[in-house]
Amino acid sequence: MTQDHTTGPDAAPENPAPWRPSRTVAVVLAGGTGTRLGLGIPKQLLKIAGKPIIEHTLAVFEAAPEIDEIIVLMATGHVDEAQQIVDKAGFRKVSKVIAGGDTRNATTRIALDAVGEGDVNILFHDAVRPLLSGRIVRECVNALWTYAAVDVAIPSADTIIQVDADDCITDIPVRSTLRRGQTPQAFRSGTIREAYRIAESDPDFAATDDCGVVLRYLPGTPIKVIDGSDENIKVTHPVDVHLADKLFQLAAAQAPRPTDRAYTEELTGRTIVVFGGSYGIGHELTELARRYGAQVFPFSRSTTGTHVERAADVEAALKTAFEATGRIDHVVVTAGILEKGELAEMDQETMDRVLHVNFVGPVTIARQSLPYLRQTKGQLLLYTSSSYTRGRARYALYSATKAALVNLTQALSDEWAELGVRVNCINPERTATPMRTKAFGEEPEHTLLAAETVAQSSLDVLISELTGQVIDVRRAPGEQPAATVPGQGAKPGAPVTAG
Repeated sequence: MTQDHTTGPDAAPENPAPWRPSRTVAVVLAGGTGTRLGLGIPKQLLKIAGKPIIEHTLAVFEAAPEIDEIIVLMATGHVDEAQQIVDKAGFRKVSKVIAGGDTRNATTRIALDAVGEGDVNILFHDAVRPLLSGRIVRECVNALWTYAAVDVAIPSADTIIQVDADDCITDIPVRSTLRRGQTPQAFRSGTIREAYRIAESDPDFAATDDCGVVLRYLPGTPIKVIDGSDENIKVTHPVDVHLADKLFQLAAAQAPRPTDRAYTEELTGRTIVVFGGSYGIGHELTELARRYGAQVFPFSRSTTGTHVERAADVEAALKTAFEATGRIDHVVVTAGILEKGELAEMDQETMDRVLHVNFVGPVTIARQSLPYLRQTKGQLLLYTSSSYTRGRARYALYSATKAALVNLTQALSDEWAELGVRVNCINPERTATPMRTKAFGEEPEHTLLAAETVAQSSLDVLISELTGQVIDVRRAPGEQPAATVPGQGAKPGAPVTAG
């Protein structure tokens, strides 16, 4: 379709016919090599929150009702790996996984050929923007009913300066008129095809994105800008990996709570083993899961004589649950101890106890649980602490073990992904448990999270499809102060099991 490009292919007719696309195609551009990240693999294959980045991205379009088809343009030499991700995830909308070009513009041309002729909505999206929201996809597609080209951008919080060859400022544009571009960029197929057709005859053609091609070669075509989001970041530099991981963590914590019916459907007949189930979070989780029909087996040092750092004790506990029900669906490890004191002044026995209960124990449980969880495609759920992000004085070993559990979660989620076993980690803020009371004494109730709240969030994770994630649990505005549960006080002189 060739029209007068001075006004744009969709703006030329005085009374243009209504736009009637046959389908909407999402083109996921995954041609990056990861050079700036210093990786040996394309950055889109790097795992964040338990899955390759590209899998997160594809899942957004797979779930979007506005999208009919997905085409993946993958870095040369890695097409098979991308195809394996698509096949394993069961993405039904992905019709093609093909090699991209040497440049972004070359890849767009390949994509247009892959889409084929006819009137089609096309959305081009960077594979390494995995935190794209369904809202942005929907607004892009809706805008195409009125506009032939659509971009996504957010306001610039920084002052933008323009410099010359000597790095001296030549201009400071008005910030209120500036935006930071994101993707997707969406087009009516005739518009983007015509822009590239004209660009082919320009020996100086160069553009960093597809809206730039339309802007330059179809100057009369309005390009609608819709609001992006701060979370829709592009994973380009090493720091972006950490930012994206944290954003996934925050998103998981803010996910809507399932209904009672969903809990019942997911938990009835399931077997849950809780190590550290006598007090605090572990006890609350045990009671809550039982109310929804789960068969829960709590084990602890104080009630069943189960020492999590002893392989024989862990083996016996798992065997007890399996022989009683014939299955183990979830294994939860809330057991832990907190011993305060200067590291240089801590005796060897105390150090060994902290390290063995808090780290060797979860490792032992993980190893022993795998054969059972592999049968049910179940989940291992661990618990960290806010101290994992920055070690704290006078409980250095505790902080170190909690950081180790985060690394263990991320590593095992990768190792066990092929087996269908999920691994996650709960990160509650200060919680009213006997362990905390023993270590810090009485504290104002309004400053502490209720153990029941953490248990509820733990249950949400158990029935989810999450893996490899650290889920923050924080007090909600207006939440009632943590209450002391009768009968759950710590026994004098005994190590306290966290729950």
